[in-house]
Amino acid sequence: MKQETSKGLHPRNVHNQPYNFDELIKATPELKAFVSLNKYNNLSIDFADPQAVLLLNKALLSHFYHIKNYAIAKDSLCPPIPGRADYIHYLADLLADEEELPKGEKIKGLDIGTGANLIYPLLGHSLYGWSFVGVDVSEVSLSSANNIIKKNSSIKTSIECRLQVNTEDIFFGVFHKDEYFDFTLCNPPFHKSQKEATSGTIRKNKNLGKKNEKLLNFGGQANELWYPGGEIAFITKMIKQSAKRAKNCLWFTTLISKKENLDVIYKVLKQVKASEVKTIEMKQGQKLTRIVAWSFLSKPMQEKWKKERFS
Repeated sequence: MKQETSKGLHPRNVHNQPYNFDELIKATPELKAFVSLNKYNNLSIDFADPQAVLLLNKALLSHFYHIKNYAIAKDSLCPPIPGRADYIHYLADLLADEEELPKGEKIKGLDIGTGANLIYPLLGHSLYGWSFVGVDVSEVSLSSANNIIKKNSSIKTSIECRLQVNTEDIFFGVFHKDEYFDFTLCNPPFHKSQKEATSGTIRKNKNLGKKNEKLLNFGGQANELWYPGGEIAFITKMIKQSAKRAKNCLWFTTLISKKENLDVIYKVLKQVKASEVKTIEMKQGQKLTRIVAWSFLSKPMQEKWKKERFS
């Protein structure tokens, strides 16, 4: 499988530059109380403080992406925005395939596990004008996501939320047979159990120098952090169900956090006879992750799809 390597954030990612906290505080004045000089004598926040991280996200979304009144349900995942924006930019490259970047509401994506934060639809619509369907198994998370939509009139007609009532399904029940999506995306739960997720939380807290082992700066509900069988089980099910919607989507994609899982993922993709598979490496600081993308459409079918839907 071909691997395309990136040494840092995507070239179009506005977060390649250090945060300008003066500008961010103008966007979200409450952030000021959490900003101070770090050991390098630069303005920063305590990334071990959940409230500081939430306010930073609120400021980033307001300043760069024009999303106002941002709030999420208590203890929900509060994602690092630069890395999430990278996924969106690489999706745009994938859809373009060296042609003009596709923009506008005619481009439609399906976000599996959209969460209370609704982050990928927010970024995708702001950056490229795409429309989205966000899916989740949690009514609490979708209530939070819908609240964000209601408070931002610019996205009300562009982002729809759907509840997945069957926790055994990924696409079935929310990706209808008569629907067409240009792409799907997913940041799957990668822990196998609550115990493993808790151990990961404790390890991250220690790395952050945080004494409270029960909390994590980026938070997360159970369904956001772990799934029986972990990342491989979740993505395997996703791939098998994607084969039942083979002609209804140009590119299916997902994040893969663990490199050692790639071989298994590739074998499953071969079993379902995916026509094309791409692996894109992303790096943010010391963190390395990957997007695996697959299509069941041949090259001529892909070109026909883009002519009919992207023009």
